[in-house]
Amino acid sequence: MEGKWGIGPEIEYPLRVFLLSLLLWILSRKVIDLRVRNAAGSIAMGIAVFAIWIAPDALIPGYRQHWLFNNSVVGAGSVSLPPYASMSVVALAFRTIRAAILVPVIEELFWRSWMMRWIIDPKFEAIPLGTWQARAFWTTVVLFALEHGSYWEVGALAGIAYGWWMLRTRSLGDCILAHAVTNAILSAYVIATGKWHYW
Repeated sequence: MEGKWGIGPEIEYPLRVFLLSLLLWILSRKVIDLRVRNAAGSIAMGIAVFAIWIAPDALIPGYRQHWLFNNSVVGAGSVSLPPYASMSVVALAFRTIRAAILVPVIEELFWRSWMMRWIIDPKFEAIPLGTWQARAFWTTVVLFALEHGSYWEVGALAGIAYGWWMLRTRSLGDCILAHAVTNAILSAYVIATGKWHYW
């Protein structure tokens, strides 16, 4: 529906948050476990992944313009927010809510809770969270990296970190918290610096 209805981000972003929250509640509330076993470790993991995410661009000028990260296969780091949205408090607030709350739940539920187990056995519910199998772990890492387009290399490192954290904690709640911390700090960084390409 994006761009088809002619509505601005002040309406579109709250609508996205509402619809995603509703779908999560209706379809996934029985499998979302928010219990955290290692809060301090999960917060530290989230901070570390944030640092990994911005480090290449911060340390190496023009890094993201290299052909490995700027080509017809992976795309290019580009701004997904319209320029006027960066001036809207409502749009930024709901974009941040989506990034810091909904995306961690959705992605961890999909990648670490479902896919890592489904690759081991399609009857994935019989496989305990955090079960190690090399093929499942690395396939999930590669697909998670590809999901992040021109940020595939930091996406891969993030996928390794979050996957390892699932193996270590065997806790969906801890992975969600780590991912939420990463995205919350990244959102604050984007808003503070105006580096919209990270969104």
